[in-house]
Amino acid sequence: MSEPVVAATDGSPSATAAVRWAADDAARRAVPLLIVHVVERWPYGISAFPPPGWQDAMAEAGDHILAEAAKAATERRPGIDVSTELTGGTPSEILRERASSTSEIVIGSRGTGGFAEALLGSAVLRLAGHVRGAVVVVKAGQDGPGEEIVVGVDGSPDGEAALGFAFEQARLRGVVLRAVCAWHVPLHTVMPESVHDVTGIQHEQQRVVAERLAPWRELYPGVEVVEEVTYGHPVSALTDVSGRAALLVVGSRGLGAVGSMVLGSVSRDVLHHARCPVAVVRP
Repeated sequence: MSEPVVAATDGSPSATAAVRWAADDAARRAVPLLIVHVVERWPYGISAFPPPGWQDAMAEAGDHILAEAAKAATERRPGIDVSTELTGGTPSEILRERASSTSEIVIGSRGTGGFAEALLGSAVLRLAGHVRGAVVVVKAGQDGPGEEIVVGVDGSPDGEAALGFAFEQARLRGVVLRAVCAWHVPLHTVMPESVHDVTGIQHEQQRVVAERLAPWRELYPGVEVVEEVTYGHPVSALTDVSGRAALLVVGSRGLGAVGSMVLGSVSRDVLHHARCPVAVVRP
């Protein structure tokens, strides 16, 4: 059987949007959808024990959350193969385990309990930077169709996996792929006397982007590609075009700010400010 798309849910609005997004993608890929809910450990200290019936109550609540999520998925995409999993642990640990058997994990950007903590703290960065395949982060209300796929390009070989994921998403949806490369140079070099140097850098960036895209264009001849090489900060360039996108794809390693997204502040800015789902793809 083909690897399933895995969606994590805690019952929050953004998790429901993530489930719907995952259902769409599973249908496009013709693969199953696995929806996972994690019952976290007793949160009030290792020396304390949960009150009688606490674990059963959490399991019952988890079953309800999963049933509602499965309903949302099948209503969105009738006929897809949906299964659910209720498990104990911490969200980041469980999702890292599930990543070994899937090429895509879909999670909501904000939730309750551990999911909110994971997405707003360091756990999501460790997840996106280290697990196999893509981690797609969806906010509530972001599960619409969109007009195009946007991918960040920084010229690094480590971005190839992100390019492959983006091209496949564009092919599956039949939409345009917009490849965005944002670059900037130190302020002291941007002077009137060095304008030709800046122009040369622009041309070099365009050449690098064209080279990176060339083999993927051959593999996906039916995908229309728009190359956008711009002077500016990667966060601004990517978020500016995210409003009309179905998905914004970035690599988890690479050169410059785009490549460091998963490890630094740029990733948090993109995840917080992008107006579409964001996929972080490890090489």
